[in-house]
Amino acid sequence: MKTKINKQQSFLLVITLLTSLCFSQTPNWDKAQWIWQEEDGPSNTWMSFRKTITINEIPEIVQANIAVDSKFWLWINGQIVLFEGGLSRGPSQAGEWNRKENITPTNSWYETVDIQPYLKTGENTIAILAWYWGRETHKGTHIDSGKGGLLFSAEIGEHHVVSDNSWKAIQHPGYDNTIEPASKALVQYPIKYNAQNPLNDWSENAWYTSKFNDEEWPSAVEKGKEGVAPWYDLKKNFVPKLLNHGLKNYANYDALELPFTSKGQTISCKLPFNKQITPYLEIETERAGDTIFITTDNRLNKITATYITKKGKQAFEGFSLMNGHEILYTIPKDIKVNALKYRWMSVGEMAGRFEVDDPFYERLWWMGNNTLFVCARDNFMDCPDRERALWIGDVADQVGYLFYSMDHAGRQLLKKAILQTTAFSENGVIGALGPLRVRELVAQSLQFIAQGIWPYYLNTGDQETLEKAYPFVYDYLALFPMQENGLPEYRIRKSPDSWDWVDWGVKNTADKKPIQMAFYYLAIKEAKKMAEVLGKKEDVKWYDDRMKTMKPAFNKLYWKDGFYSSDPKKFKDDRANAIAIISGIANPEYYNQIVDNVLIPNHYSSPHFEWMAEEALFIVGRPEASLKRMKEQYQSQVEKEGMTTLYEMFPNGGSYNHAWNGSNKILSKYVAGVAPTKVAWSEYQIMPTLLHFKHLKKTIPTVMGEINIDMKKTENTYSLKLESPDNGTTVVVGIPKAGKEISTVAFNGVVFWKNGKKLVESSVVENENFLKFRLKSKNWQITATYK
Repeated sequence: MKTKINKQQSFLLVITLLTSLCFSQTPNWDKAQWIWQEEDGPSNTWMSFRKTITINEIPEIVQANIAVDSKFWLWINGQIVLFEGGLSRGPSQAGEWNRKENITPTNSWYETVDIQPYLKTGENTIAILAWYWGRETHKGTHIDSGKGGLLFSAEIGEHHVVSDNSWKAIQHPGYDNTIEPASKALVQYPIKYNAQNPLNDWSENAWYTSKFNDEEWPSAVEKGKEGVAPWYDLKKNFVPKLLNHGLKNYANYDALELPFTSKGQTISCKLPFNKQITPYLEIETERAGDTIFITTDNRLNKITATYITKKGKQAFEGFSLMNGHEILYTIPKDIKVNALKYRWMSVGEMAGRFEVDDPFYERLWWMGNNTLFVCARDNFMDCPDRERALWIGDVADQVGYLFYSMDHAGRQLLKKAILQTTAFSENGVIGALGPLRVRELVAQSLQFIAQGIWPYYLNTGDQETLEKAYPFVYDYLALFPMQENGLPEYRIRKSPDSWDWVDWGVKNTADKKPIQMAFYYLAIKEAKKMAEVLGKKEDVKWYDDRMKTMKPAFNKLYWKDGFYSSDPKKFKDDRANAIAIISGIANPEYYNQIVDNVLIPNHYSSPHFEWMAEEALFIVGRPEASLKRMKEQYQSQVEKEGMTTLYEMFPNGGSYNHAWNGSNKILSKYVAGVAPTKVAWSEYQIMPTLLHFKHLKKTIPTVMGEINIDMKKTENTYSLKLESPDNGTTVVVGIPKAGKEISTVAFNGVVFWKNGKKLVESSVVENENFLKFRLKSKNWQITATYK
């Protein structure tokens, strides 16, 4: 199958190519050296680097290419250029893993930063603060190189500015690197900063200016050129830089009554919603050595900031991210507090919107959206407090609504998850936790193929990434030998790095065997689509052959007169039956029995599977039951005052901001009815199921541009205001019948349909639920009346 590209898309591709050629040329690392101090680390080291250069003329374009292990902050001439650059390490393997010595050779990321606006003629100072983590965790999101390092290269006219021993470098004395790690599961450290050990007047940014005298600083130590171990080859970070929303006042700013003199109490500063933030303060004191402690209201928060005062006016920002609903400052008595603020950094904009005239579902969508964003940073993560781990089953849950919420940055972060996960496959196994470990959770690996990789391609049209990932997809699916009964063997490895797990939820209710079989069927079903796109005809036949035997075999083995089960006396599992429907392996004749016997009465799943139960109910045509179940499961959270994100378990267990809450997919794809029907939203549909809703507004940030819909209905009318990119795409608009007979349909004031007949030449298809019109994508005002 070949994807057709229209003229508008071709133009965009050409512009993108020209832009990349002009602005993203291959960096010249020729003379650049990785630099650090003499010591390779140590862990949790904050290093300060300075370089002063003289420029006679500023070119129109100046890009700096920077690689660092592990994070960096960049200033030029005292101005912040980039707040928190760098990524947790591990874009791809650089060689064979050495399991015995626990060595994982991995390539490194580099950033490209536009520094031209910050330069001036004459003397310029480049200042970089680098934070080396120097550790790994068993959750495996960061691969430690064992050495701190900075690599810099910038072409500034005739000058080639590179990192070498002409730079000055010193371990920042203000940061205490002897503190304990936050936990066994987090690679990042808390912050402990002593303002009595500054690099001159840090709070007034004098350190960043060219006037600062760094002659007594040691010279940086060269550690080797680009490509040297342990950093190996450099891969460009294609995820847009974190969006810096700047320093903001807290939501209860007025109640804080700043400035004030502390009475020694803990001050609670409220965030608008649960965010990843860095805390900030400005104070005055006549005492040095007082300790200010900053944490959050989140009981699972492990990242804190400790600030030790100096005399006089001072400011401090803790650069290690924390999250919560409230930021808690404990400030000793008699310290004057002039400002308390926070900085929110996000992966792109919160571009998606969902508004509906039912406050429960609108608030649930908002909470789910907040949960998605607080679980995205260097990677999509299960939660931002306890472990920040890249569980790919959790990512697959996020994918369901990512494309309704996140802009380009979110799509690129998913691309990163796909490439990193597949790059660190081993012996055909796509690990469910990456990239450091190939820990196999079979259901999650299969889910990621079906509900992660294929939807990424469908929504973006990124065939290059699909081509890179597909061989790993096929290799993994080939690990399942077929049995004589027509089903693959139930896969469970006898390995310490595997886990026969599918879900939390109610204990001893998960029916693992039919769950794995249904996920495998769904994975090969979606992998077949990948093979068709890539022209893999033999693979297509291989998938077809397996699907043909699996469907009848599944129904023969697991159908137990009213529901699917491997043991009807033990299991009547909503998860197994839901995924059987979603995958297409279930017999449609059984749908209503499954709903009545299992999906309505049994709520065994955790949020990880809950959205799949809700989706199954929509697929079988029982939307009222889906929304009723959704409300029953989430009502206690939605009604909890002060909560803005969703829990790991029902009703309120585990982390209170867990990635796998996916009901937003149901509200977006099925209630609003918006979904792509062809690759990269070149065609999409609007097929709403409004039920009791009378007014719904939705914004979808697609690769083809932003789509805005505004639906209204009364007893006798339905209207849709559609703002859609006018770029050659097609939209299929469904006028919902809702059990009524449609009298007229008008588009931009022109009646297209009246009493069962077309009045204007158009493509019209009718079924029991919708009257469908195929339209060119642009702005439309659509109105319909009912008899």
